[in-house]
Amino acid sequence: MLGVDPDPLALWPGGPSAGGQGLAPAEAAAAAILEHCRALIDATAEACVAVKLQLARFELLGAPGWTVLAQVAEHARRAGLLVIADGKRGDIPVTAEAYAAGLLGGQHTPFGHLDGLGADLVTVNPLMGRDTLEPFVAAAREAGAGVLVLVRTSNPGARDIEDLPIAGEGTVWERIAALVHELGASAAQGDGLSDVGAVVGATEPGHLARARELMPAAPFLLPGVGAQGGRVEDLAAAFAPGRAGGLVTASRSIAGAHRTHGGEPAAAARAEAERLRERTWALSGEALAVS
Repeated sequence: MLGVDPDPLALWPGGPSAGGQGLAPAEAAAAAILEHCRALIDATAEACVAVKLQLARFELLGAPGWTVLAQVAEHARRAGLLVIADGKRGDIPVTAEAYAAGLLGGQHTPFGHLDGLGADLVTVNPLMGRDTLEPFVAAAREAGAGVLVLVRTSNPGARDIEDLPIAGEGTVWERIAALVHELGASAAQGDGLSDVGAVVGATEPGHLARARELMPAAPFLLPGVGAQGGRVEDLAAAFAPGRAGGLVTASRSIAGAHRTHGGEPAAAARAEAERLRERTWALSGEALAVS
């Protein structure tokens, strides 16, 4: 999976210049980012199943950023890719409903229908409790989409809170995992996957077997491969339900492959995405053969 988090300081060369176009800074940056993202998707789409759009990178641009976000999402859909809106939202239910509407199917109003982003999956933060997740789950089901709950994340600071013990319930992340299973159990069909999944960092693969035990039907989004040091070869437990059980995502290691390995940006990104796809496909096949 391709992570798209365009940094205005690290765009591919050859796009629109930020100066000399008579545009305000945010508009000039938005034009450059749009061209960068389209080129990145075009270069890697054949090796990916989805794009994960890091919302913060688009929101940084202000109003032009939301326009570009919608354009990039539509370009990804035309390339045959699923769209994941990675904003890690979470708030009281009335606010969660608004977040969900904006990222998913929109909202009916007296003034007409307000379109949402139309994402296929959204990332959500569970630390305010079950009632803050339920509006996302409800909106996703109405839109035929899904949610990905932060369970055990890839950053080093995850151990500060997520690994803390809870009396009689394991750790904080294990309690969240149980909640993910509860929310998604009604939607899982037979041996299929649920529409409520989990973000489980690839940088701590030792947690994967336990996470899969607690969430047998949840699709796992597995960030942290590449720039954060995670390795595809360590992720076999995620694929116990099938090849779609794990969604391995990489961002900087693909977009910046030309800086690491040399060559033209699109060709280097395509080669890195294909390398990741081949490693993931091989690992998932081995995991299924063993299970």
